[in-house]
Amino acid sequence: MDEERGSRAAVVFDALGADYEKAFAGSAAHRSSLEWVLGRLTPGGRVLDVGSGTGRPTAETLVGAGHEVLGVDVSPVMVELAGRQVPGASFQCADIRELPLSDASFDAVCVYFSLLQMSRDDQSRLLRRLVQALKPGGSLAVATVPLDVEDVEGVFMGQKVRVTSFAADDFAAMVTEAGLTVVSQESLLFTPSHPDAVPEPHLFLHCRREPRSLV
Repeated sequence: MDEERGSRAAVVFDALGADYEKAFAGSAAHRSSLEWVLGRLTPGGRVLDVGSGTGRPTAETLVGAGHEVLGVDVSPVMVELAGRQVPGASFQCADIRELPLSDASFDAVCVYFSLLQMSRDDQSRLLRRLVQALKPGGSLAVATVPLDVEDVEGVFMGQKVRVTSFAADDFAAMVTEAGLTVVSQESLLFTPSHPDAVPEPHLFLHCRREPRSLV
């Protein structure tokens, strides 16, 4: 089932390609979230971008500010696009759930909408691993669609998807249980710029790994 979920996600985002970037380019909340991350980084910080997509705006913004970025995505098409568009970052085509991550090796982690096609257990386990990969005092920005749904079939920008998520309070609780302190958050309704898109709720959480969470 886990491999199947990863394969489905790769198929969806291979099909969307650059259209995904165009659809979400107008997200002021995403750019505001990146500004929060940048404000917490010291020069030359190392950042992990989970579900890096086309590399824009996340990796491009971070590299432009002088930081080292590793982007990870299951979609070969997305990784190829990102490599061309943001040559200053490194991108790897892999399932983040299976990728070895060294403890305390990143100054910040970005996880923008890349959990939605994972099971709830996988989302929780992955967040715990990402916290371990963060340096104590490091920052993690995560965004999701805060709906209380589990393995529900739907259509996203013309592509069939199966989505799992949490209600906003439950998602924040999961993030806290993973070892993070939520510093700030933003909730909004966003409509992607795509003819098949519909308005969707977005939740951005900006978090800190406290030193006590180091194991």
